[in-house]
Amino acid sequence: MGIEENTTDERELVSRAQQDPDAFGELYALYVDRIYRYVYHRVGNVYDAEDITSRTFFRALSHIQNYEDKGYPFSAWLYRIAHNLLSNWHRDHKRRPTVSIDALVLPDKHETRPETITLLDDDNLYLNEVIKELDARRQELLFLKFVEGFSNAEIGEIMGKSEGAIKSLYHRTLLALRKSIIKRGLDL
Repeated sequence: MGIEENTTDERELVSRAQQDPDAFGELYALYVDRIYRYVYHRVGNVYDAEDITSRTFFRALSHIQNYEDKGYPFSAWLYRIAHNLLSNWHRDHKRRPTVSIDALVLPDKHETRPETITLLDDDNLYLNEVIKELDARRQELLFLKFVEGFSNAEIGEIMGKSEGAIKSLYHRTLLALRKSIIKRGLDL
């Protein structure tokens, strides 16, 4: 199934859900796991992740009539709703969230020597430590880019910023990571 066909199917699902709230269940089934994973990585616990995920879909269902296709996937609209709910949650809890990025650096499936896997595991731990030092929006950017695979334009839509602002933030984030790595005197 090609990308264009996926987009057409998604548009049809959204159109049906706008006419019939019962059809929203298909959109829910299609995206609930992705939204939950995104939320969980931002709050770090199952209870709050489940709560925010359910509120995301309740809000989406409540406002599906207002949804307009602006050329981004429907999922970007869902992520934007989740992003806004997460912003409120963090403001209310005054906690600094962390993003687990274990999926960013994985050993080569063909490389099974224990010493290689151990070195890669050490690199993963080190990279996680360095990323946890970043502010929440930079962690979110890395999660959306590398774990979820969103484009800069889609990330901009989710985070409420222009594509240019996301490119700039991404560039500054990479520089900050590099500076932190150099400062520690380590090399990945």
